[in-house]
Amino acid sequence: MTEDSHELLLPRERRGTLALEPTVYGRSARGVALECFGPQFGPVEILLLASMHGDESDTTVVLSDALRAVRPDAVRNPAVLCVNPDGVMRGTRCNARGVDLNRNLPTKNWSANPVYYRGHGQENQDMRLGAGKQGASEPETRALIALVERLKPKAVVSLHAPLACIEDPEASALGQWISGKVKLPLLPDVGYETPGSFGTWCDEQGITIITWELPAEPLPDILASHAPVLRKLITARYPERLVPDSRSTIGPA
Repeated sequence: MTEDSHELLLPRERRGTLALEPTVYGRSARGVALECFGPQFGPVEILLLASMHGDESDTTVVLSDALRAVRPDAVRNPAVLCVNPDGVMRGTRCNARGVDLNRNLPTKNWSANPVYYRGHGQENQDMRLGAGKQGASEPETRALIALVERLKPKAVVSLHAPLACIEDPEASALGQWISGKVKLPLLPDVGYETPGSFGTWCDEQGITIITWELPAEPLPDILASHAPVLRKLITARYPERLVPDSRSTIGPA
């Protein structure tokens, strides 16, 4: 079945809070709990992530909206509502130590060079952030790696904003399905180099990675068009064999 089933959803009056208790998988640089909702151990089919960049907190709102609508016993795929809580609380792309977490993964192409970005609605790409002293120098990065190794997902869907596309280098069946559901273009990349990115790290581990870039639209519109699709991913209400067999090099626990 691919449509929402009412028996999997909570009544609206109960969707104001999260009914599911999270697992703490680590701590941020400032000591904030890093939480994962759903299955605690793998293998799982899909891991969902939001707010790797703290200035993209709409991704947390949308993923939370989807998760809060689902009965706790219907959650099949785990979700991290906020990879970078320090950044979200400070409204910054980086973590509390000035590091862009999406350039801090220990990949073959990791670079210590500064990361420059333009910010929302800006033209000049001249705001500088760090990539860390080395790959996985940040506690959030190390915790995320450990979480992936424990959950052993076949695919990871990471929410970002506001490029309005589905980035999937494999053009996988899952990426194509998401693209069709939310009416966003499926692209092989975002058009620029991303050394030390989570996407590159996942690819090196043999894990399908899909970067879901939300559009620059009013939040109610995004919730209406994207949260229902996220509910399907959380409850595994998608076509069979949509998630590919894992190429992962991560062995059994």
